[in-house]
Amino acid sequence: MAETQVVQTSEAKRDMRKVLLSIQNLRVWFELRRFGFGVAGYVRAVDDVSFDLHEGEAIAVVGESGCGKSSLMKTILGLYRPREGKVVFDGQVIGEMGRRGLNWYRAQVGYIQQDPYGALPPFMSLQRILDEPLLIGGLRNKKERIRRIHKVLGEVKMHPVEDFLPKFPHMLSGGQQQRTVIARAMIREPKLIVADEPVSMLDASVRVEILKLLRGLQESHDLSFIYITHDLSTVKYFSERIFVMYAGKLVEKGPIGQILRNPLHPYTFALMAATSDPDAKNADTYKEVPPGEPPSLVKPPAGCRFHPRCARAIAGLCDQQEPPEFEPEANHQVQCWLYQ
Repeated sequence: MAETQVVQTSEAKRDMRKVLLSIQNLRVWFELRRFGFGVAGYVRAVDDVSFDLHEGEAIAVVGESGCGKSSLMKTILGLYRPREGKVVFDGQVIGEMGRRGLNWYRAQVGYIQQDPYGALPPFMSLQRILDEPLLIGGLRNKKERIRRIHKVLGEVKMHPVEDFLPKFPHMLSGGQQQRTVIARAMIREPKLIVADEPVSMLDASVRVEILKLLRGLQESHDLSFIYITHDLSTVKYFSERIFVMYAGKLVEKGPIGQILRNPLHPYTFALMAATSDPDAKNADTYKEVPPGEPPSLVKPPAGCRFHPRCARAIAGLCDQQEPPEFEPEANHQVQCWLYQ
């Protein structure tokens, strides 16, 4: 009962907040060409995805490699243009922006890369790494740039700041490199942060620490956050809602507590089965792992894209008709014929 009340309170608070980012029937397809001539087909990386992200909300997009998470992320960042659908940020359609509009948008969105060492230029000191985006953004006041650099390094817990400013990336530990990447994402005071597997390259001892740091920054700055991951074990430290992605589609959406307590889609069960849990009491939980591999996004199967691997597939239905979105419980949606 108490958990239900917490979920309802969280949903009520979210509904009162303004929608910052709206993804509307988004399709991101990549052309396949035969010897450079003519279109031979398409890779359907993102296929009819829709959701809203509110101001100050943190969501997690979860799925295995190749499910379309990165293509969705890069489209939100404005690096890919959608084939169909819209990405609307603060009331403005990203795909319709000119150069000035894109410059404004890039100041509103921070990006945390998966590989911190690869994301940092090795020939730049930490001060120059953080100074560069401010200069590109047109901030010419040197004192203000120095103030911002000191402020953001303090927020990511890199003390004493003066000791870190002259260092180069190779002189930092993995955790310090990722803190630098986080500081760079925060330096222009964005409204939205997109984090692409921000802890997958770090030691296990550092992961929770970085996730708690991100959560603290999100709450203190009232940031909206999109956390991209394949690991369900980390989302509980960070997100309010989970979106489960499979073969280019969001197959399950809902509050974190409801999905972790009561997963509905068979694929969500599969993700939980593949998630390591250090607690020995949970060793026998979620043991059924579906056979096979994710489908080709060039020729995805008819009907539900998970049906070739699903032990609960309904013959004549799951293999023929694509499921709509059902809502078996409040605020918890799933694309699966089992809940019709």
